[in-house]
Amino acid sequence: METTAESPPETSDHQPVTLTKPTSAPPLLPMETTTDSPPETSDHQPPNATSSSSSPPNRLSPPPETPVFHPQTDVAAQPELQPKKRRRRKKHFPEMIPSFAAINRILRAGDKSADGAAAVEIDDDAPSKNRRRRRRASNLDNEVDTEALIAISVGFPVDSLTEEEINANVVSQIGGTEQSNYIVVRNHILARWRSNVSVWMTENHALESIRAEHRGLVNTAYLFLLHHGYINFGLAPAITKEKLSSPEGPAKGNVVIIGAGIAGLVAARQLIFLGFKVVVLEGRNRPGGRVKTKKMTGGDRAALAAAADLGGSVLTGINGNPLGVLARQLGFPLHKVRDICPLYLPNGKTVNSDTDTKVEVSFNKLLDRVCKLRQAMMEEVKSADVSLGTALEAFRRVYKVAEDPQERMLLNWHLANLEYANATLMSNLSMAYWDQDDPYEMGGDHCFIPGGNERFIRALAEDLPIFYNRRVESVRYGVDGVLVYANGQGYRGDMVLCTVPLGVLKKGSIEFVPELPRRKKDAIERLGFGLLNKVAMLFPHDFWGGEIDTFGHLTEDSSMRGEFFLFYSYSSVSGGPLLVALVAGEAAIKFEKMSPVESVNRVLEILRGIFNPKGISVPNPLQAVCTRWGQDQYAYGSYSYVAIGASGDDYDILSESIGDGRVFFAGEATNKLYPATMHGAFLSGMREAANILRVAKRRSLVPEEKPSNVIKESNDLVKLFETPDLKFGSFSALFDPRSDDLVSSSLLQVAFKGEKLDSGCLYLYGLIQRKQVVELTQVDGDVNRMKLLNGEFRVKLVGRESLCSAAESLIVCIRSVRSGLN
Repeated sequence: METTAESPPETSDHQPVTLTKPTSAPPLLPMETTTDSPPETSDHQPPNATSSSSSPPNRLSPPPETPVFHPQTDVAAQPELQPKKRRRRKKHFPEMIPSFAAINRILRAGDKSADGAAAVEIDDDAPSKNRRRRRRASNLDNEVDTEALIAISVGFPVDSLTEEEINANVVSQIGGTEQSNYIVVRNHILARWRSNVSVWMTENHALESIRAEHRGLVNTAYLFLLHHGYINFGLAPAITKEKLSSPEGPAKGNVVIIGAGIAGLVAARQLIFLGFKVVVLEGRNRPGGRVKTKKMTGGDRAALAAAADLGGSVLTGINGNPLGVLARQLGFPLHKVRDICPLYLPNGKTVNSDTDTKVEVSFNKLLDRVCKLRQAMMEEVKSADVSLGTALEAFRRVYKVAEDPQERMLLNWHLANLEYANATLMSNLSMAYWDQDDPYEMGGDHCFIPGGNERFIRALAEDLPIFYNRRVESVRYGVDGVLVYANGQGYRGDMVLCTVPLGVLKKGSIEFVPELPRRKKDAIERLGFGLLNKVAMLFPHDFWGGEIDTFGHLTEDSSMRGEFFLFYSYSSVSGGPLLVALVAGEAAIKFEKMSPVESVNRVLEILRGIFNPKGISVPNPLQAVCTRWGQDQYAYGSYSYVAIGASGDDYDILSESIGDGRVFFAGEATNKLYPATMHGAFLSGMREAANILRVAKRRSLVPEEKPSNVIKESNDLVKLFETPDLKFGSFSALFDPRSDDLVSSSLLQVAFKGEKLDSGCLYLYGLIQRKQVVELTQVDGDVNRMKLLNGEFRVKLVGRESLCSAAESLIVCIRSVRSGLN
């Protein structure tokens, strides 16, 4: 029987090759390997794992009572401080929340607050107030606390400014009354937009419930939140319309973005909104980077189909998560990853609940003891860091934890879960800083997106000017701008945003001229970039049962504890009976050297060992896919971690711009607060768009008068129209080569000639439908055509530099197709 394997990273997707299956292996149906997407890069944190024990054994799964911001609700729920979880320390927030007195100075008397309660004036010196007045005051006080908690969930501190706000000079003096008032106004605007994320919130909307004397604070807070992507972001129709419309006036600058992953796509959309000209260079033939959803099919006439997330898959914490906002705007339902996670011994028997609870408690105590140790000797640890694995093993021996063979297997399962969360071996993790991001993690449920996370990617990439199959070779930067070379072709801009994974920077795949500063090169070397792999399998039916989302498997070999230690069931969200097995730690490295047939047979061996003794037959998969993230030339791994000798500061160093504001960096490995997550990549793209705007304002960039935007191609737009698809009178049209549909987009050029024109001819452009072009050809005379164009079609002709992003994207496509034909 012939099976298929997805081609290695340097070849095209899904190129079939012949695999020879072992004679002892049961017959398998089509199987593939993939290196085109990464393991859990988006949100890598594991689910809660429990057998029959009542306490959750996994650090990442919140308790059932934890409130969340559900994307389908109209009003954001009040987030609560999260209890302690498996790997994470308990969040510690300052107790001070802006008081009622502060909001009373700001909200306008008689106005309605966000929850409908009227804001009232309180005379603090008046000892007697009626009960109704006191109740209103209490309601308003609660509202302020709620808004502060919403701000916390988004990442704002309670009683101080962020570094971004300080750099943006939101207040004239740090500390004092102005800062307190600003924080209350900022939180109010943020909470108000979060209550309805499908509308575009204007500054006038924010002013409706704020006193007139605080108009300046409203303006400052509104612009900060808008430019930094905390409000009015996402993919709702009203938001998209504003984001991708052409701003008034000249462009603020030209930006080349390297990488069409989440960070690059988000930054591109935000920069276009902020008034920049943008082009995105992507080495793959698709957007998404380490986020990829593969459609798997099988059965008679491919009757069964399922969507498998081969890379980032879990939204780890929905409270404040920008991806939760996107899901809400797009109407995507969220599936909470259920807490029940039975664990199975190598012989297939379920782990005893008492033993499970005992080992879980011991595992948590070991982590607590390591935390206490480093707190007691933090300075010594900083100067002589050791691995977390070494410290845990030392405490395990001292306190004689898990000396029984079954308990030892259970402990190894928890360690494998920790290696999954960090995409590396315990021996590589810094004892001092491995969990430096814990205080900032987003609370709420962990969720799947039905249909896969590529639904986000497709929506984010729509109408963006993206060049695919453009592998960047070098970035040259200086006082006059940047020049990025991809496939031997140069792309010129005022600034460049590099969003490639840390693994690519470690590999040195991109040459920087001048070289990166030593400070940044050292941070790249110190930080770790780990590996996680998956085996996705589509079965004829759901033999494991639909009442759970995860189950675990223990192994006797401690060196292979991460081999298929955890299984995700995607039956409830993928559209079919899909099971995904995870490979972490040392096993993930060895996995890449195994053949796909061998890997899948090993998974089936484990599954049959679990279910066959229960009388449940495990069928062969209809299709299987194995990832190879370590071999992917556009990733070289999965996601970042804090290695021995590194710290959270290295994430900040990696995010720093260089070349006096010419070269910027984004991606999960540049986000100290949310590394190794999809939302971390998202927020880093927003952050750098704001930083680019700040530098552009400081530099007062004036774009060069060049017809090709940031793209220095061999043919400019005028040359493209030398061979139009249709020409009539002074009109010429270029059709979208991807579609023959009459409603597909076309680019129209109209030539105006006259003696008073310096160049002798002026060209204006417009984006219209193909059927409208046909209608124009049926009208006699250019004058009548212009009347039809402006009157009935309502198309506004613009100059080359004022074309919208959709038009730029069409131009990119036409150039790409024509260059491929020549």
